[in-house]
Amino acid sequence: MSNYKVDYPTVETPDKVKLSARVFIPKEEIKDNSVIVLVHPYSILGGRQALLKGIATGLAGNGYRAVTFDMRGVGSSTGRASLTGFAEVKDVIAVCNWVSQNLSSHRILLVGSSAGAPIAGSAVDQVEQVVGYVSLGYPFGMMASILFGRHHKAILRSSKPKLFVMGTRDGFTSVKQLQNKLKSAAGHNETHLLEGVSHFEMEGPAYDADMVKLILRFIDSLEDKQPVR
Repeated sequence: MSNYKVDYPTVETPDKVKLSARVFIPKEEIKDNSVIVLVHPYSILGGRQALLKGIATGLAGNGYRAVTFDMRGVGSSTGRASLTGFAEVKDVIAVCNWVSQNLSSHRILLVGSSAGAPIAGSAVDQVEQVVGYVSLGYPFGMMASILFGRHHKAILRSSKPKLFVMGTRDGFTSVKQLQNKLKSAAGHNETHLLEGVSHFEMEGPAYDADMVKLILRFIDSLEDKQPVR
């Protein structure tokens, strides 16, 4: 028997796209007012909210509400996926605003996986309630930057606390590229490297429990960096 329940809301964006979402809610006591919003990998390459179910259920099992959603053009969500992810930034903002209004949360942690990381990163400073950001395999590398390079500035200039998780064998970003990018990053920045792990390996279910632990640890650290409302 699961230790969480799931609601299935539809979130509408300002440009009238309807997003299919899932809210994973602990059956036992909810730990605090925080909600973790998870942003899935690149829609055009098959990214969808179902890929984040393992992380979402792990967070709910630890007492935190977690939200996943299909970005525009994916699954039951209307609209069309974009090549560079800028239209999808509107989706992230809309979901965060829905969370703030409907789940009464003033503390949102944004977590982006793969291409979801630059998309989420572009939304961080556009939502007041976002108190921190976690990247799971941000594609900072040269080839990926052709598509997502214009997202870099938004997250690097944000003063909100950030955690960058990456495998040392990530095929899109080298450890050196990550370190060089973060040299110019504002605010508090942490990195966690998984030795010998590739990009798509880290995205897989075998590493969901590790991702949950890292996210939970980061949430605990936010108590020292952000005032609780």
